[in-house]
Amino acid sequence: MTSDVVRVARIVPRTIVEGPGERFAIWVQGCSIRCPGCFNPQFWGARGGTEQTVHDLLDAVPVDVEGVTLLGGEPFEQPGALGVFAEQVRARGQSVMTFSGYTVAQLQSRAQTDAAVARLLAATDLLVDGPFDRNQIDRERPWVGSRNQGFHALSSRYDALVNRWHESPDLLEVRVQPNGQVEINGWAETRDIEDLLHGLRLNGRIGTPTGRTANVLS
Repeated sequence: MTSDVVRVARIVPRTIVEGPGERFAIWVQGCSIRCPGCFNPQFWGARGGTEQTVHDLLDAVPVDVEGVTLLGGEPFEQPGALGVFAEQVRARGQSVMTFSGYTVAQLQSRAQTDAAVARLLAATDLLVDGPFDRNQIDRERPWVGSRNQGFHALSSRYDALVNRWHESPDLLEVRVQPNGQVEINGWAETRDIEDLLHGLRLNGRIGTPTGRTANVLS
């Protein structure tokens, strides 16, 4: 791929469960970390998804959302194009939040010799780092899946949130498409998702879903 193309697995144009405020969320395709228990193993392969240019992605970001959240897959396995994209998002006055299965120390070390990694890191306002650990499930903080994962305010934009993550609600979004497909966005235990869908069917809200996507940092 060229430096202005991102391989994208999924986009949610507006979400309130993937970071501060209302955000445009992009799940990129491809992850070599492959955390056991990841809810998005379909995003591991580098050949899936669709190729989209930085220009097209930027055009798709609503001007009234607070910012963009990059998830995966693994954003730092496509740092070139995503770094350019993140810079342009911030130039419009919007913020960038990036999830990575790598630790901040690993990324900072890579940034010493990899200009693309340094660029994406520099254009990130809020970083969530570390691999998902299914033995350390975090039910207290929003947005993260396990207790080993950390929040890092890399710019002053979210300084006020430092050490106050627990004050932000941990939410779950459910979208029911006209064809009956159900998409679930946010972190939840599989059994809780099944209970939720069962309850909706009992109440006549939905028929049998044709598919769903539950997203957890991997």
